[in-house]
Amino acid sequence: MSWMLLMIVAIAVGGLTQLWVKGSFKRYSKVALATGQTGAEVARRMLDAEGLHSVAIERVAGDLTDHYDPRAKVIRLSAAVHDGISVAAAGVAAHEAGHAVQDAKAFAFARIRSALVPTAQLGSSLAMPLIFGGMILNFADLIWLGVIVFAAAVLFQLVTLPVEFDASRRALVALSTGNMLPADQIGGARTVLTAAALTYLAATLVAVLQLLYFLSLARR
Repeated sequence: MSWMLLMIVAIAVGGLTQLWVKGSFKRYSKVALATGQTGAEVARRMLDAEGLHSVAIERVAGDLTDHYDPRAKVIRLSAAVHDGISVAAAGVAAHEAGHAVQDAKAFAFARIRSALVPTAQLGSSLAMPLIFGGMILNFADLIWLGVIVFAAAVLFQLVTLPVEFDASRRALVALSTGNMLPADQIGGARTVLTAAALTYLAATLVAVLQLLYFLSLARR
């Protein structure tokens, strides 16, 4: 029962952080960027300042679907960020540019995360069938195998945290020192980026609690 309660609390925290992200983005999407630049222009300026002229910027469909593709060397921004002239758009665009800078500078945690992607995907898809299959068949080794592959997915979540926090740090430094955001609007960008970072923290908390629960099952 205590494990179930912890999981409910962790999932609730995750849901609340998602609401905070959407609320923060919506709020600061209404705050016009003083420099009049779009999110795409902000990202481009940050990339060019780092000498990353070959990294492309594309518009993609969806809401908050922004990401950096290290294989294609492309930053993909949702329409609200790509074309948005707001504090929120600037913060998110600069964050994704921060990932491109990490890639160019061989940021250690970013490299580790990229290497863990195939293992994490395998762990996420196979863990539950293995664990519950082992429980149904009363086969402890199968449960332990599921726990091990799930642990790989949790490791990916843990490594993601420093990657995301560092990208936000780089974004805020670039925005404040590159004259892309006036001092009185930096706080808004920081709020948006902090809210986004906390969603990763909440997801990691849920994953760690799940792993601990699965370990308790395997030891029975």
